[in-house]
Amino acid sequence: MSFKRMFCLLTCLSVLCTTSAAWSAEVHGRSSTQFQWFTDYLTGNKQAEFGEYLNLSVTKIDTAGKLSFTGYGRLTQDIQNGTGLNGRLYYLYGDYTNLLDKVDIRLGRQFVNYAAGSALVDGGKIDLKNVGPVAFSVMGGRNVIFNLDGEASKGHDFVWGVAANLVGYKNTDAELSYFMKLDADGIARDQLGASFKQYLFNSLKVYANTRYDLTSETFSELLTGLKYYPIADLVLTGEWYQSYPTFDNSSIYSVFAVTRYQEAVFRADYTINDKISVNAGYTRQIYVDAGGDTDVFAIGTTIRPIEKLQIGLTYDYQLGYGGKLNGGAVDVSYTPIKPLEVSGGVHFDTYERDRATGLETARKYWLGSKYQLNKSMNASIRIEDNVNQQYKSDWAGRLAFNYDF
Repeated sequence: MSFKRMFCLLTCLSVLCTTSAAWSAEVHGRSSTQFQWFTDYLTGNKQAEFGEYLNLSVTKIDTAGKLSFTGYGRLTQDIQNGTGLNGRLYYLYGDYTNLLDKVDIRLGRQFVNYAAGSALVDGGKIDLKNVGPVAFSVMGGRNVIFNLDGEASKGHDFVWGVAANLVGYKNTDAELSYFMKLDADGIARDQLGASFKQYLFNSLKVYANTRYDLTSETFSELLTGLKYYPIADLVLTGEWYQSYPTFDNSSIYSVFAVTRYQEAVFRADYTINDKISVNAGYTRQIYVDAGGDTDVFAIGTTIRPIEKLQIGLTYDYQLGYGGKLNGGAVDVSYTPIKPLEVSGGVHFDTYERDRATGLETARKYWLGSKYQLNKSMNASIRIEDNVNQQYKSDWAGRLAFNYDF
């Protein structure tokens, strides 16, 4: 089914549900009509387009409330460069829950995220629950791939996966999963994954995620971390992350040498009172095979001197492999009257990639506003200008009207 036909189905379903008085179903969602202008960085040309974004959910279709439908998509019309009508259907699926009090079924276009891998799928997902301390999930279908012009999936693009989750333990979450992606050349991805989260002593959270690529026999991702809450207003975070890039087996990039990346993060967030909060962090970036490391320092604060005004200040400093960066940002929001919010900011960075390029600067100036027309309608606008080595002035903006129903 083409995107336009599927989007029309989504729109017609919305109209049918909202106008049928005899149907007891509840319909909720958001329609966002937007006008955007920006630079197409592939061509260097200015782009202007109108867009319609529709998010829709239909519930209480049956008396037991087990069946529901959900959809989200967009249509855009270019008015400057002649690229015409374009669109994407991000998801459109039906849910049937608690079949025999043990099975949940989801059919249609959906995003599935397992620890072993994730994909946008035209297919199905079945969850088996209430069978003990472990719940099971299986999914599979056509692998949906987008490019700049629309969908780029081919006839042999499929994915499938299985997962097992620990359930019934209030302070513990765990998952083991398997993910396979196929294309015209056979198996493109073959991965195992695991995730774990544990709460301890009402003040400590320990978590870990990992992904193992069976083809290259390497851990492509590994994250371990903990969050400590010594008091209610203070959060201390420490993380270790490692990434080793892997590619589809059929990709030419799979034969290239890659660099293992490692990262250690330490961060503190403290809310002093309802007027001031502060944060500070340090990141050690390690490029193992490149022989270089980078130190990144960051501090920030959010200040609310009066109820209607909020000021955010951030500063970061980076030194090491890849050059030097030194910069900060000021973002301000003000609510003069209850339905109106105005905001703006300035971002300024100086950086030096190497001695040959010398010191360069990048600046961003932005203004925005949002007005709540009533309970279900609001309008917003944001414009920004980027000034850097590539563009002396790069204007972009968005005007949006949102209707919640």
